[in-house]
Amino acid sequence: MPKYTPEEVLAQIKDLGIKFVDLRFSDPFGQWQHLTIPAEELTLDTFEEGRGFDGSSIRGWQSINESDMLAKPDPNTFFIDPFVPDTAVLICDIYDPVTGERYKRDTRYIAQKAEQYLKESGIGDTAYFGPEAEFFIFDSVAFEVGPNYAYWRVDSEEGWWNRGVDGTGYKIPHKRGYFPVPPLDKTMELRNEMVEILEQLGITVELHHHEVATAGQAEIDIRYDSLLNQADKLFKYKYVVRNVAARHGKYATFMAKVLPNDNGSGMHTHFSIWKNGENLFAGNGYAGLSEIALWAIGGIIKHGRAIAAFTNPTINSYHRLVPGFEAPVRLAYSARNRSAAIRIPMYSQNPKAKRIEVRFPDATSNPYLAFAAILMAAIDGIENRIDPGEPFDKDIYSLPPEELADIPTLPGSLEEAIKALEEDHEFLLKGGVFTEDLLEMWIESKKAEIDALRFTPHPLEFELYFDI
Repeated sequence: MPKYTPEEVLAQIKDLGIKFVDLRFSDPFGQWQHLTIPAEELTLDTFEEGRGFDGSSIRGWQSINESDMLAKPDPNTFFIDPFVPDTAVLICDIYDPVTGERYKRDTRYIAQKAEQYLKESGIGDTAYFGPEAEFFIFDSVAFEVGPNYAYWRVDSEEGWWNRGVDGTGYKIPHKRGYFPVPPLDKTMELRNEMVEILEQLGITVELHHHEVATAGQAEIDIRYDSLLNQADKLFKYKYVVRNVAARHGKYATFMAKVLPNDNGSGMHTHFSIWKNGENLFAGNGYAGLSEIALWAIGGIIKHGRAIAAFTNPTINSYHRLVPGFEAPVRLAYSARNRSAAIRIPMYSQNPKAKRIEVRFPDATSNPYLAFAAILMAAIDGIENRIDPGEPFDKDIYSLPPEELADIPTLPGSLEEAIKALEEDHEFLLKGGVFTEDLLEMWIESKKAEIDALRFTPHPLEFELYFDI
């Protein structure tokens, strides 16, 4: 990622004839927010003093009686918006104007504190993350909940349910989207366009392809980077995907489960810890891992149910984490085995490539929080030398009950994940990385989401029960 000084940012804006500057930040739940100022309003003082805004209007932030907040642009995040003419973008850190300190609910701050805590622990100096964020591209989307109705409908010309509608057989069959060439794959050109724009923004793309599900499911893999940089990039990634789709009159979604009985969209997250340029996860143990890597796995397994509250933070997330759709349901680890929650990729024997793949997260998560939670669980595992137990190289979905008895499960619902977080969060509080205040806000907000769904009948209930 380029490193800019404030002076260099201002010079670029002048040289490129930029008219507007978009100041962006994330709310706690991973929604990118922005406010736009004329280019001449961005000065050296803006980088030092920030730009004021109303924090009470952001979900999960300030109350109305203490609403004033400051957004301070990070010059290292400067880029030209590829969709809005004459506009540059800067990602901001959020400050409290009264205390002058970082705002404790700014999730970018939590990511920065996690990186700092890793250094202070003495374990390593860099945590690398490589997310594989999957998504769907639809031709039409409609949904609504009213006082006397509720429905959703999505459609795609690729969808197997449209066979014969337009007189062509070029439809992707159920669960067979991985990965036929065009004309079955009808979103290749859109993905190419997304990749071109990501590369323009300095994000290295390693590959892209159609995913398993029908109806335009896709994946674009971006090269690994350090925790904060990668989380920033993931916001850009989602911004590019959505806007390219919109440019073509289509709709992209990162919801974890959209189509019943078809594969959901995950965000398999490759992860390793380095120190002084050395990969601490490479070794001579199981699957070429070091003791440190195995302890890190032990920490993620031990705290997996709690960190799921951040890596899989929606009610919809748990429609994906069910058997039979290549999503994990058990907190086990294995080389190559995609039914385990943690996989050790075996594509390369190069020690620099050794990593673990945490397979349960999805892209509805706020990456600042998801990556920080994974790192904190791993650090706890390393510090306490947590034994991950024996690997499971069998297909976990097909194991008999007696073999499954000792394998811990991922939460089966957001409610279970929140309960696990309530009971297991001390590891997140180390070094002041997460705070009690943030956790309380998160738990309260998620319980409100759970209640909202609990109070609303599901359309399927009418099919099941209306005539009883």
